[in-house]
Amino acid sequence: MEYVKLGRSGLEVSKLSLGTMSFGVPERGNTPWSLNEEQSRPIIKKALELGINFFSTANMYSDGTSEEILGRALKEFARRDEVVIATKVFVPMRKGPNAMGLSLKAIMTEIDNSLKRLGTDYIDLYQIHRWDPKTPIEETMEALYDLVKAGKARYIGASSMLAWQFAKAQHVAERNGWTRFVSMENRLNLLYREEEREMLPLCKDEGVGVTPYLPLAAGRLTRDWNEQTSRSENDQVAKALFSRTEEADRKVVARVAEVAVNRGLPRAQIALAWLLQKEEVTAPIIGSTKISHLEDAVSALSVKLTSEEITSLEELYVPHPLV
Repeated sequence: MEYVKLGRSGLEVSKLSLGTMSFGVPERGNTPWSLNEEQSRPIIKKALELGINFFSTANMYSDGTSEEILGRALKEFARRDEVVIATKVFVPMRKGPNAMGLSLKAIMTEIDNSLKRLGTDYIDLYQIHRWDPKTPIEETMEALYDLVKAGKARYIGASSMLAWQFAKAQHVAERNGWTRFVSMENRLNLLYREEEREMLPLCKDEGVGVTPYLPLAAGRLTRDWNEQTSRSENDQVAKALFSRTEEADRKVVARVAEVAVNRGLPRAQIALAWLLQKEEVTAPIIGSTKISHLEDAVSALSVKLTSEEITSLEELYVPHPLV
């Protein structure tokens, strides 16, 4: 395993992060394909054995049960100071007013709930899950700064927004002497590369670490387009993400298969190797429901694509609607 700094911060993370959206009580939340605690624990343990120290979750994954499962497993399998725990806030966790968003009230409530579920005194990387158009960014950035000063969060990060929004948040923090974001968790893979236009150059210029989610496009880059899995059949969000560009995306998936066959490697390793060769990318967030998924991902760290292979993988891409 390789370890790198998260952007210009002093925080060292593994070159791969284990995402935990697939861990949780299947009957809770909106991920019926998720693994229960008994099924999840061996994968978390294996990730640690492979050298992964960076674990990414969110308060809303499986209605909070993902945080609970991850917290209990890490407490048993690792020392707290050896792991980097990232979680997120924004999505409503209950019904009624003040149940969602990035207001001072919502943030202060939800970090305490996440700390309790994770069984820890602090979050290493506390991230805003989405941009909140209904709350002044000044209120949000000051609230996050207060969390850092209180010791409840060590670093802060952002996820899934437009480049101008991210730049505005950073400017507000800098202008007021508050904590700046050290990371951007965005959607980036061979089927969705719109982040290359503005967000990646911005993060490079600002020294912000990039931790892409859905690096394998919810598994679509690892199998034939028509091959179905439990997740592909039930994940309505993923279906919506790719429904408008299916014709073009099919060609990219076929090209990944072609390069994989020529190299004698699994498709997942080719798709991840493409992402890892980008200088802006710090640590892709990999989802895993099998030990073999982890092993493939770690093996991808040693795969070096040629310039010809990179061109081949990229040339079929067409612009996608912003998500």
